[in-house]
Amino acid sequence: MAETAATARVQTSGLTDGIIARGPNNRNYCCMASDGPIIFFDGVCGLCDRLVQFVLHRDRRGTFRFAALQTDFAADTLRRFDRDPADLDTMYALDTSGSSGTNDRLLRKGRAILFVLGKLGWPWRVLAAAAGILPTAVLDFFYDRVARVRYRLFGKRESCRLPSADERSRFVG
Repeated sequence: MAETAATARVQTSGLTDGIIARGPNNRNYCCMASDGPIIFFDGVCGLCDRLVQFVLHRDRRGTFRFAALQTDFAADTLRRFDRDPADLDTMYALDTSGSSGTNDRLLRKGRAILFVLGKLGWPWRVLAAAAGILPTAVLDFFYDRVARVRYRLFGKRESCRLPSADERSRFVG
């Protein structure tokens, strides 16, 4: 049975190399005016907020967009990749730069962090390349240990932080 772009299913690839899903060239789930990778983060987590600030400060070309996991946009996107939107312990990065735009990739945990670092340029690209030789299981082991204690160490907010006027165009959802 042929599928149209509107009904095309996302094809999951398991946890191979940290990539959990590949979608067809159907960007309906990326309801935004400009393309670019999207970082999905826990909007009430102090550590996640620091990550967003870190990226905003170093992403001079404005490559990245951001969406809190608590938004409808994030929930809809994650569901399209067969992920649980209620899982706030996982950071995701949606790579929209697939070959000729045909395959978007959703990365998670350690691989998502390395993807982000790799796009930030020197010296972060070198750090990402060096850490990238580690198996995904090792990266995710350390990711999970930090995720488990992040609220205790970095705090938890009552609600998602509102972006400043300058940042607003980089946030979706």
